[in-house]
Amino acid sequence: MKSSALVKWFVSREGLYYLILAAMLVVVLPLFLDPFRLNMVGKYLTYAFVAIGLVMCWGKAGILSLGQGVFFGLGGYCMAMFLKLEASTPEATAIQSTPGIPDFMDWNQITELPWFWVPFNSFSFTLLAVIGVPMLLAFIIGLAMFTRRVGGVYFAIITQAIAAILTILIIGQQGYTGGVNGITDLQTLNGWDIRTDEARITLYFVCVGMLFLCLFVARFVENRKLGRILVAMNAQENRVRFSGYDVAAFKIFVFCLAAAFAGIGGAMFTLLVGFMSPSFIGIVASIEMVIFCALGGRLSILGAVYGALLVNAAKSGFSESFPELWPFAMGALFIGVVLAFPNGLAGLYRSYVMPLEDRLFKRKKAQANSVAKPAVAEPEAKKAVDYDVIADTYSPEKS
Repeated sequence: MKSSALVKWFVSREGLYYLILAAMLVVVLPLFLDPFRLNMVGKYLTYAFVAIGLVMCWGKAGILSLGQGVFFGLGGYCMAMFLKLEASTPEATAIQSTPGIPDFMDWNQITELPWFWVPFNSFSFTLLAVIGVPMLLAFIIGLAMFTRRVGGVYFAIITQAIAAILTILIIGQQGYTGGVNGITDLQTLNGWDIRTDEARITLYFVCVGMLFLCLFVARFVENRKLGRILVAMNAQENRVRFSGYDVAAFKIFVFCLAAAFAGIGGAMFTLLVGFMSPSFIGIVASIEMVIFCALGGRLSILGAVYGALLVNAAKSGFSESFPELWPFAMGALFIGVVLAFPNGLAGLYRSYVMPLEDRLFKRKKAQANSVAKPAVAEPEAKKAVDYDVIADTYSPEKS
């Protein structure tokens, strides 16, 4: 039963949309792009993790967070700490005054590895921290805010302030975090050189696989009772609360889920790009992530992926020619999306493209039925010729 339901889903409209995205990311782009450009697409996809979380958090539950860069950066820094420790062996740092610690610590006259760096010598702990650290911070923020019924614009401003505070903290603690430059010169992952073209291609496919895993998790939540409660909570929060549901608990859950997605995206960004800095945590980066979600469609998890790809591709192309004008273009894009099509590209698709698909599908279905009717009518005609009155004298309906 489950296999047949899965097959039916894959041949449905929604399943075909997922297959088209998978074919584009797994087959088309790797065939036509060189490793450098493919690595750039992988970088764009890391922002799609954040956009998917924003769809669940903002689009479904109505919780607008302007600080998702915090969770993206925390996941990235957790992975960068492991990679930096692997690159800071006593042999590789023999020229330092204190071998065996990251170079920026030695520059800042730190003579011993800080206690919170020590667990990141373990790859297993790092994988848990990539998800656990952003979720823990999201839980603390959500517990403090949602239990006090802080929401709307106030919550958005608070998350923006948290992004600014964390950026200042990371830059100020240069000896422990790398400061404004961040954690750089990341070379290997468990002895595997991540700077080669083969490694970049492999990491791209890993990123695509993790992206689809997050997509299916978001879809699972969306199509269950939990997803319907989130939508109802967005529309009528007080009614949901008066129905006996703990609204704060649902908000904390979806906020932590969005933070986990962002943390995974940040870790993949570090692996693909080879560094992590506070510039990906601040207010500007967090607002850009909201634009990815808004352009793709804040009600569509697939639209969030396309929004992240399109905005980042436009950013790369536009900033190469007019670097000083890109922030104004980004602001104009956000204003235009909000005013002209608030449901993003996914909303435009539903309004204009899907009706055409329905008409085309119904036309093909009608043609198929018209062709199939003579084949069904022929046995009826044969039955009329061979009809036997005696064999049909008994009718259950008459008895």
